[in-house]
Amino acid sequence: MINKSVLVAILLFVFSSVSYAEIVKLTSLDWPPYTNESLKEKGASVAVAKAAFAAAGHELVVEFYPWKRAVYLAKEDAGYDGYFPEYFSEELKKEFILSNPMGSGPLGFAELKSNSITWNDLNDLKKYRVGVVSGYVNTAAFDSMVAKGQLKVSAASDDIKNLLKLASGRSDLAVIDKNVLSFLLSSDAKLKSVASTIQFNSHLLEDKQLYICFKKGSRGEKISKAFNEGLGKIDVNAIMKSHLGN
Repeated sequence: MINKSVLVAILLFVFSSVSYAEIVKLTSLDWPPYTNESLKEKGASVAVAKAAFAAAGHELVVEFYPWKRAVYLAKEDAGYDGYFPEYFSEELKKEFILSNPMGSGPLGFAELKSNSITWNDLNDLKKYRVGVVSGYVNTAAFDSMVAKGQLKVSAASDDIKNLLKLASGRSDLAVIDKNVLSFLLSSDAKLKSVASTIQFNSHLLEDKQLYICFKKGSRGEKISKAFNEGLGKIDVNAIMKSHLGN
């Protein structure tokens, strides 16, 4: 027979464990192979996030929206705890609690095979029109030059539209993650007719680390701490590799 004090201790442990478990709700976007509702485990970044939260005893729920909407809801809607995946920027740190890095991706440019561009410094790009996705963080140096009007940019609402503008000659380069480009060129019907004309420029902007942006406040601090602890218990690189194949 179990001693009463032992039984009480067991029950307290069980109930404290249940009460500690949280359902974390994050927004994201359709950004394959990192995030996408139709992919295995909803993409590489979702798989990492879910594994890290599970390791910390929490459950992750992800809801998908267009990028600007995903960011807005994460910031303004009390029903969400944050959004991901995001690149680091000092501006974001003023508005959100950034997690520890949860993987990375090679950010650079798509270009036409018939118009391969050689560049070594961002100043070399001043003579070109560069396609960007509205609302995306790129690199600090690139975004600073754009903000100062030192680069000619043309904004699109998503990566596919950005690539279509490139294919039609309305831009000379399109900022994009290499893995995203490979995925879209091989699988998206809208790009099928132009996929063979596009390639990834050989010079990277940066190998960008990916983050979750949590709402500021006591809850955000608590779940970001739990997430970071969970990250330390999983093999992020192995999970990313299993989804990205590199």
